[in-house]
Amino acid sequence: MNAGVVGIGRYLPENIVTNADLEKKMDTSDEWIRTRTGIEERRIADDDIDTSDMAYRAAKAAMKDANISPEEIGLILVATVTPDAPFPSVSCRIQEKLGAVNAAAMDISAACAGFMYGMVTAKQFVESGTYKYVLVVGVEKLSKITDWDDRGTAVLFGDGAGAAVIGQVSDNRGILAFELGADGTGGKFLYQDEYIIMNGREVFKFAVRQMGESSVNVLAKAGLTKEDVDMLIPHQANIRIMEASRERLELPLEKMSKTVHKYGNTSAASIPISIVEELENGKIKDDDVIVMVGFGGGLTWGAIALRWGK
Repeated sequence: MNAGVVGIGRYLPENIVTNADLEKKMDTSDEWIRTRTGIEERRIADDDIDTSDMAYRAAKAAMKDANISPEEIGLILVATVTPDAPFPSVSCRIQEKLGAVNAAAMDISAACAGFMYGMVTAKQFVESGTYKYVLVVGVEKLSKITDWDDRGTAVLFGDGAGAAVIGQVSDNRGILAFELGADGTGGKFLYQDEYIIMNGREVFKFAVRQMGESSVNVLAKAGLTKEDVDMLIPHQANIRIMEASRERLELPLEKMSKTVHKYGNTSAASIPISIVEELENGKIKDDDVIVMVGFGGGLTWGAIALRWGK
């Protein structure tokens, strides 16, 4: 049995905050932000929209795409570091909203690598035959833990949600290989102390090295080569980090998903948001080989090689 994506969806807040908007609030400039991060604008959720609201909307879209009912979901996994509250979990909150009465529910805290952790966990439950469908959601309302007086971090982050239904797919499709990892000694470089605190230089060095290594490793595990890759979907943190991953795989520009300029760093939500974007753009087709790779606070990382399609 092969597990893969049988439905996918996303939600993005309507409120757009541009670099020009930030220029009015802090000592920064559009040129400074764009040249260092690639970000031009980001979505910021209104005060009355919390993490579970965004997760619910993305989940509904994914379930519609998969053409399944709430009762068919066996497990809900939500990757987030910005829950509505410590408990009940976001997964329990959306279980109620969805009416997924047969689903177990738990949250995953792996920061920007959370969606990778969620997909790999879902794979185990589907391929073992424990659950027919697992709903995986990556969602963040980072605006509520961002220090808007800290120009080093405030320009980076945005809000949003992406969701995937993981279920059985046909032979040779689905998740072909994965790599998960963590290095707790690097936790001091990226953490929350009321607001997000980041040592940008150290995180950059870690991300450039690990994103490239994980991308190469997961291809080797899948028995694939760089030439087999149709689309690289990196965590949308910083265009320079993303470019380093693309160059490591020796891919042309058109084979790397780039949404960071429109949405900023949405942490656990960035990879599923980007998948939906590329599907809408017609850049992902059945049987395409996709490499997804992310890194985040913890420090954590994860990569997946997947052949698209049901």
